[in-house]
Amino acid sequence: MDPAGHKYFTVIDYVIFALLLAASMAIGLYYAFSGGRQSTTREFMYADRSMKCLPLSLSLMATFQSAVAIIGTPAEVYANGTQYWFIGCSYILGLLIPAHIFIPVFYRLHLTSVYQYLELRFCKAVRICGTVTFIFQMIIYMGVGIYTPALALNAVTGFHLWGAVLATGLVCTLYTALGGLKAVIWTDVFQTVVMFTGQLAVIIVGIYQAGGLSDAWVKVRDGGRISGIDLNPDPTVRHTFWTLGVGGVFLMLSLYGVNQAQVQRYLSSRTEKEAVMSCYMVFPCLQVALMLSCLMGLVMYACYGNNSPLEQHYITSKDQMVLYFVMDMLQNFPGLPGLFVACLFSASLSTISSAFNSLATVTMVDLIKPHYSMTEARATLLSKMLALSYGIICLAMAYVVHLMNSSVLQAALSIFGMVGGPLLGLFCLGIFFPCANSIGAVTGLAAGLVMAFWVGIGGFLSQKPSSVQVFLFNSTNIVPDVSENITAVPAVIDAASRPVGLNGLYSLSYMWYSALNSFAVVLIGLIISFITGPTKADDVASGTVYPVMETVRSLLVKPSACCTAPPEHTQIDAHKEMNGNVKEDAGTEEETETFLPSNPVPRTEHETSV
Repeated sequence: MDPAGHKYFTVIDYVIFALLLAASMAIGLYYAFSGGRQSTTREFMYADRSMKCLPLSLSLMATFQSAVAIIGTPAEVYANGTQYWFIGCSYILGLLIPAHIFIPVFYRLHLTSVYQYLELRFCKAVRICGTVTFIFQMIIYMGVGIYTPALALNAVTGFHLWGAVLATGLVCTLYTALGGLKAVIWTDVFQTVVMFTGQLAVIIVGIYQAGGLSDAWVKVRDGGRISGIDLNPDPTVRHTFWTLGVGGVFLMLSLYGVNQAQVQRYLSSRTEKEAVMSCYMVFPCLQVALMLSCLMGLVMYACYGNNSPLEQHYITSKDQMVLYFVMDMLQNFPGLPGLFVACLFSASLSTISSAFNSLATVTMVDLIKPHYSMTEARATLLSKMLALSYGIICLAMAYVVHLMNSSVLQAALSIFGMVGGPLLGLFCLGIFFPCANSIGAVTGLAAGLVMAFWVGIGGFLSQKPSSVQVFLFNSTNIVPDVSENITAVPAVIDAASRPVGLNGLYSLSYMWYSALNSFAVVLIGLIISFITGPTKADDVASGTVYPVMETVRSLLVKPSACCTAPPEHTQIDAHKEMNGNVKEDAGTEEETETFLPSNPVPRTEHETSV
């Protein structure tokens, strides 16, 4: 590749990229004009509760396997070795806990929006606070998620910046608005195949360019890029086994336990058992995605060694390294650069389409339905218009991001991750602590958000501009955007230079942010609840609290108890109760199974209009 100019795409590369967009659009049109034609909110929002576990698991993985992760993880491994690979250990508890705690609670309540749980457990004010927080989080991320890969692609290849943004944004908006959740899930499946194929092709060709598998292994081994387990307990060290394997669990829970985009997929499955199985099947999918990204980083090192393209001034940002490598090493293989770009934008499409669909759902279910009575047809049309509107907002946010300088852009990316921890803490407060009340929940959420922004922004501002480390929290493969210096960060910090006081808090590894913020919500929420009067057991809506002690006792007595079928519960028309005043069918008896009592307590009835 000529360092003085761009390596432009060939016609074949453009054709492959166009085929990706055309196939994604075709899937959306197919589900828009087949089956029920997305004529009900039930079909549009949660795929008529008909999805099987395999497509669900691939969609669950693709939702937060973003383009930023695909270009960030290999660059992180190239710079600092394979220590980051240990985040795969957090996937175990990070998926087991949602499978056996969050999914049963949410599924048996027959929710459409995860924030409906907050109103059942606490009150409408808590529900609205959670919904608004989520909307704020996702709107900030949408523009960044679609703009960042397009910017990197433009810088390295000369690919038209706004052509890429508009093409992906409009296609994503149309197939999401027309095809609903079913189209989003099946396009995620297709885009996952493209992602894996693109990464695998780059790895195979890169190994060939490095001289073969054995030569590549010798180079990365001698270069010190094969990391052992770092058991350093210091929480300010960026990546250790504890920060990745333990801190990463809380990060996983915020994404796969209580995030609307993921919960909406669980609720679209045919049965609770299939929802749990889809969560299990995400584990190997995530491990494969992590392995491919890390192998790409090792192959990059085998090809370049310590002669980083960044240090050679061939590129201006670490975000451009992966694309530079693809264009540099694959320039003699027509079509492969286009395949990788299709892989990159497949990740972007899957993430953004999930954001559109989940935002349309929470806006409709949490902010509109409880206050306005409308027919089913009108509610469905409004849901589609909301998805379309969020697509337009996404493009507007991409332009806003374009106007920002790099430091503001990095701060905007960090905000996405700051919000996940407090929301996780809010749901944990309700599910595990029956004594928590509404005042404690609102106060705890506010305290958690203050803590999140205080530590996150404080840490950002306390860094010197030349060595700022800002972290991208938008994926299960979450990697820090390390400083412009590509050299490895030492794993051991000298005790004399270890930060103390507020500087120590600001230096906390980004992998502990979700844990810190969620604990802050639970702690403050419990304290305020006891001060203002804890909730009485009789006032807690049935099925909204997980029976921790009973589960522990059942496991000790009968180890297989967690796998047995749930007990029979009272049947009510939960679909109507949880979705406001929309005139719609109640659904089958199985669909209305819930933990809610047939005669809800007056407190819940008084505080909700649903």
